[in-house]
Amino acid sequence: MTAWQFGPAAVSTAVAGDRIQLVSIRQGAVAQARFRILWVTLAFAFVAFVALLRLAYLGTGGESARTTSLEEALLPPRGEIVDRNGMPLARAFPAYALWFNPEALGEDGDSLVDEPSSVAQKLKVIFPDLDQAKIAAQLASGKAGYIRRRLLPEEANRVQDIGELALEMPMENDRHYPQGKMAAHVLGYVAADGNGRVGMEQVLNEALSDPAQRGTPQQLSIDVRVQGALEDELRRGMMLNDAQGAAGIVLDVDTGEVLALASLPEFDPNKIDKRGQELMFNRVTNQVFELGSTFKPLTVAAAIDAGVIRDFGKRWDATPVKVGRFTIRDSHPLGSTLNVPQTLIHSSNTVSARIADALGPEKMRRTMMDLGMNERPYIELPAKGFPIWPGEKWPRLRNMTVGFGHGIAVTPLHLASAYAAMVNGGIWRPATMHKLSPSEVPQGRRVFKASTSSRMRQLMRAISLYGTGRNADAPGYRVGGKTGSAEKPGQNGYQRSALISTFAAAFPMDRPRYVIIAMLDEPRGTIASSYQRTAAWNAAPIVGRLVPRIGPLIGVRPDDTRDIDISSIAPLIPEAQK
Repeated sequence: MTAWQFGPAAVSTAVAGDRIQLVSIRQGAVAQARFRILWVTLAFAFVAFVALLRLAYLGTGGESARTTSLEEALLPPRGEIVDRNGMPLARAFPAYALWFNPEALGEDGDSLVDEPSSVAQKLKVIFPDLDQAKIAAQLASGKAGYIRRRLLPEEANRVQDIGELALEMPMENDRHYPQGKMAAHVLGYVAADGNGRVGMEQVLNEALSDPAQRGTPQQLSIDVRVQGALEDELRRGMMLNDAQGAAGIVLDVDTGEVLALASLPEFDPNKIDKRGQELMFNRVTNQVFELGSTFKPLTVAAAIDAGVIRDFGKRWDATPVKVGRFTIRDSHPLGSTLNVPQTLIHSSNTVSARIADALGPEKMRRTMMDLGMNERPYIELPAKGFPIWPGEKWPRLRNMTVGFGHGIAVTPLHLASAYAAMVNGGIWRPATMHKLSPSEVPQGRRVFKASTSSRMRQLMRAISLYGTGRNADAPGYRVGGKTGSAEKPGQNGYQRSALISTFAAAFPMDRPRYVIIAMLDEPRGTIASSYQRTAAWNAAPIVGRLVPRIGPLIGVRPDDTRDIDISSIAPLIPEAQK
C-alpha cells in the first residue's frame, strides 16, 4: 500500500504517538534535572552541616579562638628600651635569617647543587667571621638548621646570588641593640625562646611582652653619653695598665639613679656566642671584693658621728698595731703620729685601725649594716652578689681590719651607695636602673648626721688636693675621693701580685651630685703607666679624665671661682702650707 493510500485515521494515530514520545522525553529530562538539584542540595546541606559541626566544636572550646586587635597587630612583638633621654637601647625589627633546608630540592638526590665546601667558601666571603669548616660540615650532614641570624638586606641579596635553593632566608622578628656592646651588662639580651636574659631585658620581660604595655618604651636611668664615656675611660685604663678587667659606676647621690654602669670586658648582645657567655659576669653588682682603703672615710665618718672623733687636730699613734700574733702596718713609714686629715690624705692603715678600735665592733657593724653592706646590693638587675660578711660577733682584730677595708668583701655598687650617703647629707637610698620623677625618689634612711656629711666633704676634697687622689682632681669640678689598693685573697693568703685598684669619688664637693667608682682588676702596669699598680696611679686618673667629659653633659660646668671651704682643716695639713 502506498503512502497516498493511508486514510485520516492512520495519520491521526501517528501524530499521537509522536506526542506521547515527546512528553516522555520531557518527563525524563525534568526527572533528571530534579535528581541533579537534589544532589546539589544535599551537597550544600552536607557542607553546611560540617560548618555547623566546626562552629559547635570551636564554641565548646575544642580550639581556642584568636582575636587580634588592630592596636596589637601594629605593635612590635617586644617593646623598646630607651635611656633617660629617649635614646633607643633595644628594639625589635624584622630581619632576614639564613636557614639551611636540605629538602628544598626534593627528597631524592643531594640537597645542594654545588659541593658543600664550595658553598661554605662562598658564604665565608659574604660573612668573614663565619666558621667555614663548621658550616661545610653542617651542609654536608644534610641537617636542617640556622646558619646565621640577622642578615642585612645587601647580605641577603648576595646569598641569593649563590643560587642554592637550600639556602633559605625567612623574614623573622629580631632584637637589635643599636648601641652595640654599650651597656651590655645593663641590658642583657633576648634568647631564642623570646625571653630576656641577664639584664633589664630579663627584669622587664613581662612588660616588654605585654600588648598593653609594649607600645610604651621602658625608660632606664642611664644616659648613653655618660655610659659611653665611662666605658671608654675604663677601657683606656685597662689597656694602659694591662688589667684583666674593669668596673665602674656613675650614681646620682640624691636619687640613687644609675647614670652609667660598666663591666669590662663586655659581651655583644647582638651576637651571643661562647665568648659572650663567658663575659656576662657583672663585676659591678655580682662580684665582691675587699675594696681596701676606700673604707677608711666610712670608718672616720662613723667615728665622727659617734663622737669618737671630736678634734681633727688630735694626734693618733701611727706606729704598727700588734693584736695577738698579727701586726698591722702602713705600706710605708708615715711618722709616729698623724691627725685625722693626714690619716686619710696619706691612707694610714694603723690610725684607721685604731679609730675603728676606739669606735668598737658594735657601732662599726651597725654602720656597715645601715649602709647595706650585709645584704645583696639594692638594684633591679638580676645578678647580685652576696657580701662576705664577718657575721654577728666581730673580734677586735676583725673590727680593726674592716676599718681599713679588709675582712669584708662587697660589690662596687655597695661602695657607690655608701659614698652617696656619706656626701649627700647622710641619707642612704637604694640604687635603681629606672628613671625617677621627683615624686618617685625614695625617702631613704639616715645613716650619718648632716654635720658629719659636711665634714666628710671637706676631708674628701683635701685628699684630692693634697693626697693620694691628686690624679683625679679635674680643674673646676671640685672632685673629692679616696684611693684603695687591696691584695686579692688566694689559697695561701693574700697575693701581692694581684691587686684590686679602686678610686671612689664624688663631685662637685661644695654640692655633691654624683658619685663615681672606677676599679681595675689586677692591673700589672706597663711602660705607659710607669709600672705603677696602685690606685693613685691607675684608677684615680680614670676619674680625672672622666669627670670633664661627663660634667657638662649632666649639668655640672667647670668653675674655677668656687670650691668647698676647707680653711678649718688646712692648718692641719702640712702640704696645704706649701
